[in-house]
Parts: sequence; C-alpha cells; structure tokens
Amino acid sequence: MEALLVLVALTAIFGVLVAPAIRRRRQRLEGAQGHARALDRGAGYGFVPAEHLDVRLPGPDQEFVEALEETQRTQDWQPVARLLAFTGDEWELRWQRVQSMAGAAAMELAQARALGVPDAPGMSDSGGGVSFRKEPGLRDARWLREWRTEKPDDAGGAQVYAQFLVWQALTDPASADHRIILEEARTVCEEAAGLAPADPTPHITELFIARHLSYRRADFEELWASLRRKAPHHMGAHLAALPYWSENGCGSRADADAFAQTAAAHAPEGTLLPALPLFAVYEHLPEVNVVRGLYQSETIEKAMEAAEYAVDQVEAGHPVRPHVLHLLVCFLVRAERYGEAMDALRVVDGYVGAMPWADSGDPAQHYAAYRALAVAGWEATGGERAQL
Repeated sequence: MEALLVLVALTAIFGVLVAPAIRRRRQRLEGAQGHARALDRGAGYGFVPAEHLDVRLPGPDQEFVEALEETQRTQDWQPVARLLAFTGDEWELRWQRVQSMAGAAAMELAQARALGVPDAPGMSDSGGGVSFRKEPGLRDARWLREWRTEKPDDAGGAQVYAQFLVWQALTDPASADHRIILEEARTVCEEAAGLAPADPTPHITELFIARHLSYRRADFEELWASLRRKAPHHMGAHLAALPYWSENGCGSRADADAFAQTAAAHAPEGTLLPALPLFAVYEHLPEVNVVRGLYQSETIEKAMEAAEYAVDQVEAGHPVRPHVLHLLVCFLVRAERYGEAMDALRVVDGYVGAMPWADSGDPAQHYAAYRALAVAGWEATGGERAQL
C-alpha cells in the first residue's frame, strides 16, 4: 500500500519510485509477463508501448513533470517550490506531488550512488547517512538539500524532505540506520506541521512513520484524529493509514476491513472512500491468488463494484482517481471482466506509478502483462478487435 503511495514515489520510486521495494508483493506474474511480451497488441488500441510507460506518476500531471524536469536539469529547487505554492490547499493533489517530489529526489540520489559517487564528508543530514554533494553538473538531488537550507521556513520544502527521509528509511528496513532516519523524519514532520497548521500533508507522512515505528494504538489514533480534523475525507490519508491496521502492520485483517468499511460507509458523495475496501482486500490477498473463483467471490465483487462507483462519481481530474483505476485493472482482469478492464485502461494508460504495479520489481512490465491479458480476453470473448 505504501507504494502509492510512492510514486508515485512509490509512485516515482517504487520500481524506480523511491520505495523501490517498500514492499515487494508476492504476485510477480513471471509467466504472464512473458505472455505479455509475445502478445501485447496494445498499439492497436492506442496504448503506450511498455518501454515508454511513465513510472513516476499514476496519471497525467504535466505541470508537475515540467517543474520536476527543470529542477532536476538545473538542480534549482525553485520550480518545484513554486509548483507546491501554487497547489495551495488542494490537499489531495498536494499530497500526491509531495510524494512524487520526494520519490524523485530519492531516486536521483540512489542513481548517483549507483554510479559510485561517494557521499561528501560532513554533508550528512542525520546519523543515517542521508547526504548530498555539491559538485556542479551532478544530479544527486542536492536541490532538495539547498531548498531546506536556503528556505527553512518553507512548509513545502519541509514536507518533501520529511517524505524523502521516509523513503530513504524504507529502502532498507533492515539497516541499523532505519529507525534513526524515521525518527528524524518525524521531527521534520512536526516542523512542517508548525509551518502550515492547516495542511494535513505532514500528518500523512507521519502515518508511514507510525506504521514502521509501531506506534501504540492510542498514539496512532491521536495522530489520525488530528489529521481527520483537517481533511476528514482525504483518500490519500486513508490509503496511508490502512497498512497500519493490516496484519502486516500493527493490526489484523479484521481491523483493516473494519477501518475500510467504516470509512466507505460514512463517505459523502464525491469522494473516493467507497473504494477503500478494495485496497483492504489487496492488502490481504493470499500468496497464491490466481484462482478465478477468488476474484468472483461476493466479497471481492462488492469491493470492485464500490470502487467503480467511486471513480464514476468523482471528477475526472481527481488526483487519486488513477490509483483506484490501476488497482481495478488488476482485479477486473483476474475476475475476467475484460470489458470493464479495457475501459479503465483507456483512462490510465501511459502511467504506472501506482499499486499494484509499483509493488513489483518492474512496474512497466507488470502493468503491460495485465494490459495484454485484458486485450486478449476482450478479443477472445467477442470484443471488437482494434483496427491497426
């Protein structure tokens, strides 16, 4: 779930989104991926070739792409800082962009290290060794460090840096520095919250920290209450909170289901919260989950129907809507509901910075495998073949 959550980091780093492995889910689909390479007729439907799929985002955000590319090219933090400032109180979009910026920074730093660039002495921001160099022309995310040092009172810079530290910590959860970096991230979250008291984004980042530092339930519920007072129907916040309640976190399947069902039941129209039970199902899929009957069970069918209802009732440009559609593609293909899967694919194709693709080692190929299965299933069951 945290994949989201990185996209984008998880969602730009998961796969290459920073959470390049925050949680590598079990479903690999090696066989399906091989099948996809041989069978992918997506070009006939206007689908984007696998090698051109964008792993940074779950859906289009041209303003973000332009600002990020300028910042990475020049190593000047101001383009992304201006973008966050203009985002204002669009909290769902702000959360998405903060995650993506942090993921991009983490990926940049990881790539620099992979090239053998040593960390500069004395540049560490924590005992965890998160560091940057200042060599001209080197892309190593020094723009984020400079953003923090040159503009310490900028809430956006603090938010991105806090999320960056979280992605750094979760990249290697077995590291001795794991807890140290998470503790620093929590401190930066508190600072960011003080700089923009109305903004829920720092609290959402702390939800990741709470899950990995195993907050007591009373402490987690206090954090959650503070967040809900600011943004009670924030889908991204609910997606970030769900792993805490899961059996892989600090709760159980029953806890996660109760959390998701309660949120969905009390969701006002125009929100994505009715889709949350589908994410709870995904959190607890069994190791072996390719049996068609599982995906045609009453529980999963209800969750899929609720998710489809949610994406239909929100505006097309909702920043978290693509996350729901990507997960629906996975479930619809497994349930052999190919026509509905094709409808979802036409909306999100081109971007793969979302679950479940981001939970795999190769998001683009994982997505392309399912897309190929959807196309093949659609045509085999009487769907009109695309004209090449």
